[in-house]
Amino acid sequence: MAPATELTVGQVAMRSGVAVSALHFYETRGLIRSHRTAGNQRRYGRDVLRRVAIIRVAQEVGISLAELAT
Repeated sequence: MAPATELTVGQVAMRSGVAVSALHFYETRGLIRSHRTAGNQRRYGRDVLRRVAIIRVAQEVGISLAELAT
């Protein structure tokens, strides 16, 4: 079991209301970070939940992902 400070991609998706594919997309764009376990599974810090919330609000008000990445 992952430590309480780490979340799986599914847990982040469930808690943030964002699809797993969107999280992977954000990661490829450099908007969020994860690390891999020995079993090659992604693990995210709890701070990613806040970052994803900011990304969602920014998109709602018209800020592009490119602007967020800078």
